[in-house]
Amino acid sequence: MDFGFTPEEEAFRQEIREFLRQELGPEHKGRTPLELFSREFTKKLAAKGWLGVGWPTEYGGLGRPYTQQLVYSEEMMQSRAPCGAHILAQNMAGPALFRVGSEEQKKEFLTRILRGELVFCLGYTEPDAGSDLANCQTTALLDGDEYVVNGQKLFTSFAGQADYAWMTVRTDPDAPKKHRGISMFIVDMKTPGITVGELDTMWDYSLYEVFFDNVRVPKSAVVGELNQGWHYLTVALDHERVFMGGVVALHRHLFEDIVQYAKTTYRNGKLISEDPIIRQRLAQLAIDLEIGRLFAYRVAWLLGKGTIPFAEASMTKIFTSELERRLANTAMQILGLYGPLDKGARAPLDGYVGWEYKFSLMQAVGGGSNEIERILIAIAGLGLPRP
Repeated sequence: MDFGFTPEEEAFRQEIREFLRQELGPEHKGRTPLELFSREFTKKLAAKGWLGVGWPTEYGGLGRPYTQQLVYSEEMMQSRAPCGAHILAQNMAGPALFRVGSEEQKKEFLTRILRGELVFCLGYTEPDAGSDLANCQTTALLDGDEYVVNGQKLFTSFAGQADYAWMTVRTDPDAPKKHRGISMFIVDMKTPGITVGELDTMWDYSLYEVFFDNVRVPKSAVVGELNQGWHYLTVALDHERVFMGGVVALHRHLFEDIVQYAKTTYRNGKLISEDPIIRQRLAQLAIDLEIGRLFAYRVAWLLGKGTIPFAEASMTKIFTSELERRLANTAMQILGLYGPLDKGARAPLDGYVGWEYKFSLMQAVGGGSNEIERILIAIAGLGLPRP
């Protein structure tokens, strides 16, 4: 069995690498694509057509296979490119819209997303709806020709910069099951009644809380069919996993830096790389990184076959997030007392390890907690009964 890429895919990879070398330069030391935000860089990607690598050609995309979309994601992550301004529009809002959006919404948003003009924030999490997104309490009640939105969203990435919110709301408070009364809305963030507050985090990256106080939005804000938002939410999340599969390349970047550090740094008169315990841990991480890549490739392959990979996407999310935590722990142990240092002259790897150690704690929770993901694997992948 050949796990290699086709000549076309390898040529595309080299094209992306050359572009990134020219645009970012040799001194670029970004942290994560989610942290780095640049509308200018996004528009340069748009000019290349790369914001729509895997989008159908009828909606302005390149119509490339999901494997090429994964190649693109890997290279963006490997270079720590500033993807924050387009990541949600490209990987969640856009793919969901060209599947279930109205013709009006497709004309209004898809072209502008591909031009790099729109920034979306993701309005899923609430104070009482984290891993249990079906517990959404933000309401949208019909009043004449408009919906009136009231509620709160929490830990919302990019809400302070976003043009639109891609969000879940409860449109049927009396639905017999919680997930049946949820709809997906697109809401202009400049609408009166929206208040955005900044939240500090321990990894020096701002999240936001968003309050909706009698926010009036038109009926055209509804994505797809009313009360079908739960299905659209899962479709959007599964397509996000193609990009998340590329996160393994970001982990590989840190891994390679740590291996090089171990090869060139002495401790107690010996190279760190000569320590048998360190060697064993690095070898295990090398194995895990390859496994993570195969998880990502399988999700891309299944999507290319027209399958929605519910269980496989959850497997990928769990494995990559827990791999990140193991990698951060090992890196911190190798750097020793230098590990917690922030950016500065004495901080190895520009202080990235200390930042990654803190950031990795969130990864097992963000995008769906790993405990909930395991429940999804049991139900969708193994056919086990619901608890």
